[in-house]
Amino acid sequence: MEADASEGFFERVYGMVEQVPRGMVATYGQIAKLIGEPRRARYVGYALHVNPRPGEIPCHRIVFADGRLAAGFAFGGPEAQRAMLEAEGVAFLPDGRVDLAACRWPAGVA
Repeated sequence: MEADASEGFFERVYGMVEQVPRGMVATYGQIAKLIGEPRRARYVGYALHVNPRPGEIPCHRIVFADGRLAAGFAFGGPEAQRAMLEAEGVAFLPDGRVDLAACRWPAGVA
C-alpha cells in the first residue's frame, strides 16, 4: 500500500471507528467491510495500532471476530482494553470474550 493510499485508508478507518457507540464493539472485519475494504481486516488492526488520536478514536471498541481482545492492545494490553470496555457497560462471556450477541454494533452486520 502506498503512503498516500494508506493515509486515506487509515482516515476512513478512524472515521468509521469514531462512529462505534459507547457500550458497543465492532470487529476488525466489520470495520473493513464498512469502509469498502472487506479483505483488509489486518490493515484495520495496523491503522488502530498507530492511532494518532488516542482518547479521541475509540480503538478499544474494536475486537476480533470471535470477541477476543487484542493481546497487543496498544494502550496497555488486553486488561486495559477490557477495563475500558467494562466501564462503558460492554458484557463479557465467562471465557473472557466480549458478548457479541449483546454488544456488537449492528452496522453492516447481516
